[in-house]
Order: sequence, then structure tokens, then C-alpha cells
Amino acid sequence: MFEFITEEEERGQVGIGTLIVFIAMVLVAAIAAGVLINTAGFLQSKAQATGEQSAQQVSDRLQAVSTTGHVNGSQVDKVNVTVSQAPGAGEIDLRNVSVNWIGPDGTYTIVHNKVAAGATSADSRFTVTEVKDADNSAPVLNDADDRLKITFDLSDANSPNELAEGESVTIKVNTMAGATTAIRFTVPESLDGKQGVEL
Repeated sequence: MFEFITEEEERGQVGIGTLIVFIAMVLVAAIAAGVLINTAGFLQSKAQATGEQSAQQVSDRLQAVSTTGHVNGSQVDKVNVTVSQAPGAGEIDLRNVSVNWIGPDGTYTIVHNKVAAGATSADSRFTVTEVKDADNSAPVLNDADDRLKITFDLSDANSPNELAEGESVTIKVNTMAGATTAIRFTVPESLDGKQGVEL
């Protein structure tokens, strides 16, 4: 009729309860650790991608080597900017470069002449020729020794106006990585008797 629970049976029941609680805690900890590891991995990959993009925006820039102008009468009708990779820059495809031209007659967006007509709303186009390109990669700068010449023909329709004596222009060259190089030049005060000038 009466059931007697001995001390040993009580201790056994307490031990099983403790074991169940312990297993539950281990499972919860394992799940939490899995979530933390996944989150940490995601954040690490995101941070790495962001870091690479930031580094490209800083380093994948063009560097102006020289800027010259072709003189026609008393105006400059062509501007040639010879460029190279900036120190630490990666490969730069000039077909993916856009130029903001800020001059005396307004601002213009200028792109490479190979960009398809339907793929841009640019005002004008520039051309690229090789100055120094050992592996014939133009219009891609892929070596620190490469030199390519960007030509802005100011006599073309829709292009910026030809530059008169003493006028200044700033061009901002934006690479696909988002890096920007500002180049400022000024036409000499006198163009008499000259066919070409350094700007």
C-alpha cells in the first residue's frame, strides 16, 4: 500500500533531471555558437569586400604625365592628356572611364568613343592612342610603364568649345572603381606663331 522511496532512488531522479538540463544547455550553446560563427563569417566577407572597394577607390587612379594642346590660329582645338597608372593602381580600362570637363563655356560629360550610343547620355567623346604600350593592351593600362594619350577634339559637334588664350579648364577623370583624378590646365596668354603648346 505505501510506497517507500529510498534515498538512492531520489538521488537517481535528481541526477537524470540535472542531465536533461545540462544537455539542453549544451544544445542551446551549440546553436548560439553556430549562429555567431555564421554571422562572423558573413561580416568578415562583407568587411573584406568593402575594404577592397575602398582601396580601389583610393588607388585605382590615373596620373597625368603631360598635357598639350594643338593650336589652330588663335585657339586650341585639341587637348591631349597623356596618362599612366597612379602608384599602386590596378588595371584601368579607359573605355570605362568618364570625364567631367569644366571649362569657360560650361560642363560636359565625355566618354570613350567606343562606348555604344545607347549606353550613355554623354555630351561628347574622347579617343585613346598608344604612346608607350609594350604588350599592346590599349586602351587598358595594365603596367606602370604604360602611357596612353587621351585626345579631346574641341572642333567636333557637341564637344566643349575651342579654348582661347588664357582660358582655364579642369577635367575630372573617374575610373570604374570610383577613383577620381582632377587635372587643371591653362592655355598660354599668347598663341601667336605656335602649332602646339604645353598646357
